[in-house]
Amino acid sequence: MMEKPIKAAGICKMYKSFLGSSATILHNISMDIEEGEIFGLLGPNGSGKTTLISIFSTLIYPERGSLFILGMDARRDSKEIRKVINISTAKPNFPWSLTVRENLRHYGMLYGLYGSALTQTVEDQIDAFELGEFRDMKFENLSTGLKQRLSLAKAMLNHPRLLFLDEPTTGLDPDISIKTRMLIKRIHQEQNISVVLSTHYMPEAEMLCDRIAFLRKGRIVALDTPHNLKRHMGLGERIVVSYEGTVDITALESLPGVLGIKTERGSLEIVIDRVEDSLDRIVKLFCNARILNITIKEPDLEDVFLELAR
Repeated sequence: MMEKPIKAAGICKMYKSFLGSSATILHNISMDIEEGEIFGLLGPNGSGKTTLISIFSTLIYPERGSLFILGMDARRDSKEIRKVINISTAKPNFPWSLTVRENLRHYGMLYGLYGSALTQTVEDQIDAFELGEFRDMKFENLSTGLKQRLSLAKAMLNHPRLLFLDEPTTGLDPDISIKTRMLIKRIHQEQNISVVLSTHYMPEAEMLCDRIAFLRKGRIVALDTPHNLKRHMGLGERIVVSYEGTVDITALESLPGVLGIKTERGSLEIVIDRVEDSLDRIVKLFCNARILNITIKEPDLEDVFLELAR
């Protein structure tokens, strides 16, 4: 039986100021992350995402709570854990005067690679992340997108069982962000590794994550699959009807599956549980009106985020 990549219970983290006061950054964080899943940490800036990833990757330690990474105690076995995990962060910073190839060789040696094994691993990552034409370019001359690809290539040098990605598309142009997300998805599928991804971009989480934990002020306020989060919060599909005439709003509100109605002049936005069960019944109640247009909108994680951030 495979050990869970992460098993955390009651994690608390505090920081002290220069004046001696302390602030709690993480409050009683408990979660299990399953083998082979992409687990998302979402929340606004300052919610504790980066601090939690730093704890999970053994860069810092919590004041309270227990944490096991791949079956090993995070504090006692940190040296062994670091051999089988890796991390890629936003705005990566590498030795500026080294080329792409030299940087990868440098980090490969830090992971204990040498000789032909080092050369082969570096070449494999250069090919995998399409860095071939940039292999001899110094880090300082790389674009932001290429720096991020180099960071991901570095993170795969030791063939990790658990990969941490801390806001990997922050600061990237939209087209480069999409390519980076596709690259992350490909890495996950081909390597079958477990991934913990922190982000505040809803499309990124919806595209990549199997499950999501929302953090707010250092606390987990929701944890589930994207689909279940939207369903449990009553963020159903929205039917927007433009019309002329009169409609019985009370009758609409009493229909099974209708979660809410927003009214505007000549338009209704009806939030429902499932379109296929409700659309026919809704249309029949427009018998005294002329329907001009019907649009169906599915809820997304942006709706969940806004609801949870209140």
